[in-house]
Amino acid sequence: MKKYFARDALLPSGWARDVVIGVDGGEILALDANSAPDGAERLHGPVLPGMANLHSHAFQRAMAGLTDVRAASHDDFWSWRELMYLFMERLTPDHAQAIAEQLYIEMLKHGYTAVAEFHYVHHPAEMLSRHLEAAKDTGIAITLLPSLYRWSGFGAQPLKERQKRFTSDTKTVLETLAGLKRRVSADIRTGVAPHSLRAVDPQSLKDLVTLIDERAPIHIHAAEQTREVEECTLALGKRPVEWLLENCPVDGRWCVVHATHITAGEVIGLAASGAVVGLCPSTEANLGDGIFPLLAYRGASGRYGIGGDSHVSRDPAEELRLLEYVQRLVGRRRNLNISSTSQAVGTTLWLEAAAGGGQALGREMGSLVREKRADLVVLDGEHPDLAGKRGDAVANALVFSGTSNLVRDVMVAGRWIVRDRHHPREEKAAERYARTVAQLVA
Repeated sequence: MKKYFARDALLPSGWARDVVIGVDGGEILALDANSAPDGAERLHGPVLPGMANLHSHAFQRAMAGLTDVRAASHDDFWSWRELMYLFMERLTPDHAQAIAEQLYIEMLKHGYTAVAEFHYVHHPAEMLSRHLEAAKDTGIAITLLPSLYRWSGFGAQPLKERQKRFTSDTKTVLETLAGLKRRVSADIRTGVAPHSLRAVDPQSLKDLVTLIDERAPIHIHAAEQTREVEECTLALGKRPVEWLLENCPVDGRWCVVHATHITAGEVIGLAASGAVVGLCPSTEANLGDGIFPLLAYRGASGRYGIGGDSHVSRDPAEELRLLEYVQRLVGRRRNLNISSTSQAVGTTLWLEAAAGGGQALGREMGSLVREKRADLVVLDGEHPDLAGKRGDAVANALVFSGTSNLVRDVMVAGRWIVRDRHHPREEKAAERYARTVAQLVA
């Protein structure tokens, strides 16, 4: 067993000092606070649990910065989606792998140690395996979520020409999962992603949920835009989250992505279900989606995690900062998201999002405790923004100082993937990514 010594470490009970962490077989097998180093390797700064990115459309990383020019008289999610369709039409498997590799390295260097790839660009079929290869090459743990995508809108409207690459049915999703079964490991997991209630009819959704492994994560977009809520109400007689809670066995293996526009009753019902809400603050802001009622949801003991979605940001600290700031703007108050564990917003958000993300990915990760995955994010204890800081002040500096290079070393399942801010594949990946983007925008 390899032992590491951290002067400060973020445990589920809050910050602890002089912590010895014993790692073996990819897991934390020993963890003791207020301990002497006794030959343990000294880490270079405070340690936090690795963060899960619970919602990724990797190919959209290459679109960052390309869509922020007025494209329509009323520019919103729906006009952005048309631009995304145009971009996606040129995407090849080689492009997808190059983009995913660059993205996953960026995630790792900022403290993400696992990702859920919500995969809906199915054709050609090898697209999914290219994301798997990118994850294996970069060292990030991945939960692959092949998407069920049947219709272009409520009422079983046929897919439009630009959506044909998304098409799948319950049979093809199950066959994809069967094909991935032999590749499942500690670093690779699978689940399913019925895309949304507008793209999946009720019977197909029921069939999929019934036929998959009872432990498999289930991720679905819901209530991201007001238009979606209105169309769902007309077609199904219920709002999206309301319909899901009444018609599906929503429980702890579900991740409801966005859930931006929900009522007070839906807040309580979703929290009580044990599901995780997947919040993507930078993408939701970029698309003008709206603001999730986080305070009410947390007040009902709701679980949540964070995702990069379109990857206009690859930094979990930035996602958490924006998550708190939009709540401050709405409430016109400060320091809103705190807990009985800590009165510090940074500490509270990192602990809760890491735990919720681990649950959404179906992984024993997201907290520094025995028998959890050994995913360690080591900050640079010599960085000026951490000078003289301990405990809660460390997490607050990470989330609120505006500095993006506080992460020094990153361990995934007991293996050091990032050392001294460097990933061994980053130079080659960046070159390949640059060539790929040049081809896509030519």
